[in-house]
Amino acid sequence: MSDERRRRILEQIASARDPVTGTDLAHQFKVSRQVIVQDMAILRAAGAEVTATPRGYSMAPTRTTKAIYREVLAVQHGRDMIEAELTALVDLGIRMIDVIVEHQVYGELRGLLMIESRADISAFLSRLEGAEPLSALTRGVHLHTVESSRPGAIDEGRTALWELGILLSAH
Repeated sequence: MSDERRRRILEQIASARDPVTGTDLAHQFKVSRQVIVQDMAILRAAGAEVTATPRGYSMAPTRTTKAIYREVLAVQHGRDMIEAELTALVDLGIRMIDVIVEHQVYGELRGLLMIESRADISAFLSRLEGAEPLSALTRGVHLHTVESSRPGAIDEGRTALWELGILLSAH
């Protein structure tokens, strides 16, 4: 029964256009959300390329022959600049993969963002209500892994963040 459920979960995630939430999977399979979390851990341990994002589970994107440019950008800002930061980048066609902070006890902490549109920004900001961003742990200093398929987009993003006064290094 558990193996069959996990097989069906993988099929559903693979065929979905958008990420599938753990809550939706729990309702569909009539199990608790914790059972879904355990199923995901088992599937990943078995090699399934499932990605957990703030919007739900999805299959890890497959790389195409299309060039992907990827960099890590260092920024510092308060909560009041989150929307401006994200908007500046996604409007240039840049995808925000994650946020990374360096914690004095735990070392590197990373949160998947997978933000690539204004709709994603809106959903992220809604989830952030009543919570603290990871960057609150480091007085606003954090890193973002970003990517784009367009040459020069990340350089343009770096310039936009510099103009916002939040980029820590121009390069």
